[in-house]
Amino acid sequence: MIDEKKIKLFLVDDDAMYLKLLEIDFLQHADFTIETFATGELCIANLSHQPDVVILDYHLDGIDRGAMNGIETLDKIKGFNADIPVVMLSSQDKIEVAVDCMLHKASDYVVKSETAFVRLQKTITTIFQYKKMEKELSWYMDRM
Repeated sequence: MIDEKKIKLFLVDDDAMYLKLLEIDFLQHADFTIETFATGELCIANLSHQPDVVILDYHLDGIDRGAMNGIETLDKIKGFNADIPVVMLSSQDKIEVAVDCMLHKASDYVVKSETAFVRLQKTITTIFQYKKMEKELSWYMDRM
């Protein structure tokens, strides 16, 4: 039986080694339910599993050059459910790439580095603190 209190995390990256490292880090340092996908297409096909957060690689073309890239996948996720937070992950440390991701409604942009996992953890924590505040505000406003 799945614990309903666990955050369901989708990890999407075409680099199998990096994807496995992310999965191991999240499982060792936090209590998540994790599903991993090597392509954006696989992620999209499984959105009915209702992820709480998606960590999505920007490029996604290492396995299949014709595969959807991260921005295309981000747009499809937001089209499916605009409330799913998506954190973009990339080896590119370029402001233009980060801005492009944010224009497509990514929740955050994290550069792949030695500190990426810590940054991802903080970002996920912030997302859920914000969601909690939204619920509390909504509850308060409903009683006014």
